[in-house]
Amino acid sequence: MFNKVLVANRGEVALRIVRALCDLGVASVTVYADDDAQAPHVRSADAAVALGASGPAAYLDGARLIAIALQHGCDALHPGYGFLAERADFARDCAAVGVRFIGPTPDQLALFGDKAAARDLAQRCGVPLMPGVSHAVTLDEARDFFTQHAANGIVIKAVGGGGGRGMRAIENAADLAAAYERCRGEALAAFGVADVYVERLMRGARHIEVQVLGDGQQVMALGERECTLQRRFQKLVEIAPSPSLPDALRARIVDAALTMARAVRYEGLGTFEFLVDLQSADLPFVFIEANARLQVEHTITEAVTGVDLVQAQMALAAGQSLADLGLDPARAPAPRGYAIQWRINAETLAVDGSATPGHGTLTRFDLPQGPGVRVDTHGFAGAAPSPHYDTLLAKLIVHSPSRDFADVLRRSRRALGEVRIDGVATNLNLLRALAERPEMATQAVHTRWLESVLPELVDASEKIAARALQTSTDGRSHAENPRIAPMTDAPPGAVLAPMPARLVALSVQVGDSVPAGAELAVLEAMKMQHALNAPHAGVVRAVLVEVGAYVAPGDAILMLEKADHATDITTAQQAAHDPDHIRADLQRVIDRHARTLDAARPDAMAKRHARNQRTARENIADLCDEGSFIEYGALAIAAQTRRRSVEDLIANTPADGMVTGVGGVNGALFGPERARTAVMAYDATVLAGTQGMRNHAKTDRILNLALQEKLPVVLFAEGGGGRPGDVDANVLAGLHVGTFAAYAALSGQVPVVGIVAGRCFAGNAALVGCSDVIIATKDSNLGMGGPAMIEGGGLGVFAPEDVGPSGVQHANGVIDVLVADEQEAVHAARQYLGFFQGHTRDWITPDQRLLRRVVPENRLRAYDTRAAMQGLVDEGSLLPLRTGFGTGIHTALARIEGRPVGLMANNPLHLGGAIDADAADKGARFMQLCNAHGLPIVSLIDTPGFMVGPEVEKTAQVRHVSRLFVAAGALRVPFFSVVLRKGYGLGAMGMAAGGFHQPFFTIAWPTGEFGGMGLEGAVRLGFRKELEAVAEGPERDALFNQLVAQQYHHGEAMNMATTLEIDAVIDPADTRAWLARGLASARVRPVEGGRFVDTW
Repeated sequence: MFNKVLVANRGEVALRIVRALCDLGVASVTVYADDDAQAPHVRSADAAVALGASGPAAYLDGARLIAIALQHGCDALHPGYGFLAERADFARDCAAVGVRFIGPTPDQLALFGDKAAARDLAQRCGVPLMPGVSHAVTLDEARDFFTQHAANGIVIKAVGGGGGRGMRAIENAADLAAAYERCRGEALAAFGVADVYVERLMRGARHIEVQVLGDGQQVMALGERECTLQRRFQKLVEIAPSPSLPDALRARIVDAALTMARAVRYEGLGTFEFLVDLQSADLPFVFIEANARLQVEHTITEAVTGVDLVQAQMALAAGQSLADLGLDPARAPAPRGYAIQWRINAETLAVDGSATPGHGTLTRFDLPQGPGVRVDTHGFAGAAPSPHYDTLLAKLIVHSPSRDFADVLRRSRRALGEVRIDGVATNLNLLRALAERPEMATQAVHTRWLESVLPELVDASEKIAARALQTSTDGRSHAENPRIAPMTDAPPGAVLAPMPARLVALSVQVGDSVPAGAELAVLEAMKMQHALNAPHAGVVRAVLVEVGAYVAPGDAILMLEKADHATDITTAQQAAHDPDHIRADLQRVIDRHARTLDAARPDAMAKRHARNQRTARENIADLCDEGSFIEYGALAIAAQTRRRSVEDLIANTPADGMVTGVGGVNGALFGPERARTAVMAYDATVLAGTQGMRNHAKTDRILNLALQEKLPVVLFAEGGGGRPGDVDANVLAGLHVGTFAAYAALSGQVPVVGIVAGRCFAGNAALVGCSDVIIATKDSNLGMGGPAMIEGGGLGVFAPEDVGPSGVQHANGVIDVLVADEQEAVHAARQYLGFFQGHTRDWITPDQRLLRRVVPENRLRAYDTRAAMQGLVDEGSLLPLRTGFGTGIHTALARIEGRPVGLMANNPLHLGGAIDADAADKGARFMQLCNAHGLPIVSLIDTPGFMVGPEVEKTAQVRHVSRLFVAAGALRVPFFSVVLRKGYGLGAMGMAAGGFHQPFFTIAWPTGEFGGMGLEGAVRLGFRKELEAVAEGPERDALFNQLVAQQYHHGEAMNMATTLEIDAVIDPADTRAWLARGLASARVRPVEGGRFVDTW
């Protein structure tokens, strides 16, 4: 166990941790902000250290906390919940200086703190998910998602944490923009990270969470908690175990949580949260998030299991196992009755669900006692709760060992009735009213239920308060809902602060005219943001408080002179509050963006179209799903302001000749998440598509984003390389730019597509050459140097058409897919990307009986193995690659029953199927490509082996053909071999991933024939003496044919299967079925080490 622990939190959780440390005999050090100097956790610890700042920011200063831990000799740090409890970077910083972060590992914090990564883990574990966007979203992305799910509504959630902070349900598109900004602001204040993501809203849902413990080797669950009673996604009442879950569904949810926890070898405490729809047969539950920390409601699990979770958390962090704690993952403690936690908050609720934080000094703070009652609190008589933190004042935990839920509810009513709090407004009477509702007894509730009955609850709570006031015998008010009295000396028109808060934004300026209800300012209280709206129409005459300042209830924030008549606000001013009104500042932005579009340069577009070429933006519009493309850096101009006017550059160098952004490709087939694609397009109408300073900055930005977010990349590469005319920076050669390294770093990490139309030279060619696949039009030219560079090097004078024409580059293997025009190029790119975006649900199966005719009965007759390729795969799915090069092996991407696969086949029409250097290079690179991106490989074998002979060895045959073995040796994807006819020697082994027992299976058609080398060669070498003993002529020929026939019989497929050298001989018509079953059975192994796709 640890010697001394720093408690990096405040309030009741800090007290809870200090008490646990005391019981364990471990010294404690607490910290406190200036406004927490009198808090109980300061006095309770062995030592307390001032943070030297106020508000939540003090507890978010990780560097300061670590420095205090080191200064006071702490060997561990407990983050509690909230603040830094789920920050992986903070946990790593602690580990770096030898301070044990009491919680999961930094990698686990990073995984579950990244909601996208957590959703991906759930998907890999087969845990159901609610449709959502698994990454931080922009407002436009959130709008797009809402459009798709408007019928259900959506939920905006904070990426960096939970607890209802930074979370809003949106059922009306008009509310989206404001809610998005509120969520970001709350997320930043609560977790230090503003990012948010979105999910579809589940109506009528229950909220169930599973308490998990892990020691890094084993995991177990300590039951579940019902957290359905919420106010705006903030839990109000929690129950353990859930009184509503059927046992079968309970078991499935717990199993889902444990499956995810086992997958990462979870350490410490964690809560896996789910939404449950008891009415749904198709999707009864979905995973929403995991909170990798101690949970506020851990208390009720402690009550029903008898396990001290805080002590267990510290013991696990100290290296103890579950067994050391007396816990058996196979036999979790059975819950003893029920426990309910009632959150007593220093706030009052309005009928619309908005909360007003309480303020003042606690003049009375009497808590309940008796059997089954526990209170965790930092409140005390004389305390003045700070307005800067969460409103949680006390947690009332009520337990009954009875299996009748009515018993614990009855005990709760008694305990709530014993609470007496004066001086600060609370939600106590609302909780009392809630406890009396019949729905509490039946648990006929959902996550939005409380909000739906809030008017009734507020009315009931006010009646409870009135009765308490009437029955008071000591002269003190027992009404827990005191109202804020306005300032008696406030001047007319003063708009007052309704609560203690910090002013985070002003929405108006002096002189603005506003209608009633318009937003005037934004206040932040208890980590939530609240809009301050105009109580009446009027004109802002003065702003009395600066942004960032703290205000007390009743403080005047601004002066709003009342406008008695609508005519007091001019038509122009009314327009300013019309949602469709475009303000002057916005109009400037709209006009500026318009100048970046093709329509702003009609002459340049006309020249482009006259050559039957499309513009960069037209190609992007064709590639990306309609409305999905968001452009980065659209307002960039060439860095040439020292030699040209800004107006000239805006007009003639839009986007600095590079259009970059993120869009969706094939979203209708694979959904918006898998459709995400980074797109880069050089604009040949701007400075000939050359690479300028800001052009490079834009490519670097989008390439780094692609690597970070694992986005496929499509590059439209037309252009002439480096640009010498950018003079706005002191750059001599520009050889320091990171664009080429960034593009190359994507190799093997994400699919990378290069598209070449027109002329692509120098730097543009160097980039496109790093692509997985190059798609080029027939009229394209591609070369490492254009005519000017060639001439400058003294190598001659050439026309652009003479340099790297498509015919040359297709035949030499540079071009993978040769197409007629840009439209076909974009279509090919969409098809190519689709192979890495997932399975398709619909397909057409070719007539499999036709495969029986592919291989001729005459074993000496050549045939086209592409007929087998076409016949095996879904109709229309075959995409051949590098068809002009290495013709000894055909390579293609395709689908089998909707599953994407890589397909390679020997070509008996070229050298009888023998493998030469070019074919080996082509096959090896194709295996790398499939392996990098997780595509299973199907190999159709018909080869007499590797090509041999003196002339062949001049091509470095030894090195080239060996690439097949090296590439196969690194495969992590399933490999399937089908021998169509000849399976001879090392060449057949190279086509079978190194040997016939390396693939998932090796099967043969009845026409299969095998041998250590070609049959004819084997006879000539092995039976030389016998042949020489017979006279040359017909007699020797007859003996030779007889011996070949014997060898053929000996090596036919049936005999190979008998000796188990291959797995089966099958009807060709069954091949697709074999492959479909194999694809369903085999798995792609995890990536180990770095990976890339060789450019050759």
